Amino acid sequence: MARRRLSIIIADDNDMMRSILRGMLRGEEYDVIGEARNGQSAVDIATRLKPDIVCMDVMMPEKNGIEALCEIKAAHPEIEVVMVTSNSDPDTVQESIQNGACGFIIKPFNAARVLDTLQKVSTRVRAAKP
Repeated sequence: MARRRLSIIIADDNDMMRSILRGMLRGEEYDVIGEARNGQSAVDIATRLKPDIVCMDVMMPEKNGIEALCEIKAAHPEIEVVMVTSNSDPDTVQESIQNGACGFIIKPFNAARVLDTLQKVSTRVRAAKP
């Protein structure tokens, strides 16, 4: 029996970053079901589409990734959120984890690291939702 494909939303204000991530995930066991350019849009799309995973940039306009993370986790604790950041300072990491982020992808990222991080998250998603 084939494993269920996991649904992912990519939230990043940089078109190129979204495109790169989408390319890495294509053909793997993921379906990119939505994209957002800012934190508010990420919250709206996550609420509407209820993905398994959200890959969220920390620095975005309108609402930053950590604010959006808090809103998504408050409304949908089952959605796993992986933060994507070029700024891996301990405070950002700590704040994200405290607010429910389940992983980190540091920019510039490579496919192996992205897929490894998502693989760990996917194992948790599948354990929670058979």
